[in-house]
Amino acid sequence: MQGEKTKVQRMIVGPQLARRTPAHTAVYLLSLALLLLASGCAQKLNQRNGRYYSARDMARLKRTPSRPAGHPALTKTKEKTTTTTSSGAITTKTVTRRPTRMGNATGALASVIENARAYQGVPYLFGGTTRLGMDCSALLQLSFADAGIDIPRSSNEQAAWGEPIKPTQLKPGDFLFFGASPGSPIITHVGMVTVVDAEGVEFIHASTSLGVTENSFELDYYLSRFIRAVRPRL
Repeated sequence: MQGEKTKVQRMIVGPQLARRTPAHTAVYLLSLALLLLASGCAQKLNQRNGRYYSARDMARLKRTPSRPAGHPALTKTKEKTTTTTSSGAITTKTVTRRPTRMGNATGALASVIENARAYQGVPYLFGGTTRLGMDCSALLQLSFADAGIDIPRSSNEQAAWGEPIKPTQLKPGDFLFFGASPGSPIITHVGMVTVVDAEGVEFIHASTSLGVTENSFELDYYLSRFIRAVRPRL
């Protein structure tokens, strides 16, 4: 039986190798070796610490570098500035890293804020409700849904879903509503307070130009467009 198997292999492989020159044979064998090596690497590509990760998970792990224990997490802060020159307007985006201010939220709101921060970097998409793209009100709805809490979908509905409060009363988890231009009374944007401390107020939102990001409420851009603050009804 073994002799018959070897004979069949010679019948199949022999003619193929016979038609090749030594150079062709060398290239063929090298290609075969590389293919086997690549297949072996592919099996380990998505393995880390003995666990299998999907391609999306691996991409997320690569974007999030490991940090030593005891070191605070870093948050990307994006700022967009426009400078007018003789040749026209020049828009630049600056990304800085700084330690995340944890805030003092507790209970369900702490989970909601953590959920919202997990969406950082997701691009803005009007009407979007997934990690492929989302708008400002969807960010809040998804962050609460991930904590098992249902809230309205649109920013206008969210503005009525709670108790109006003064800016001096802000706490983590409160909603901030803005207009499209300074002084506008029409709500077009919403964000959620993440931190209130001696350094000021931070809020997270889905920016039309920067995607899901965390910014300071005290910036002139946001203060000039601020309309109202609401404490969500939990």
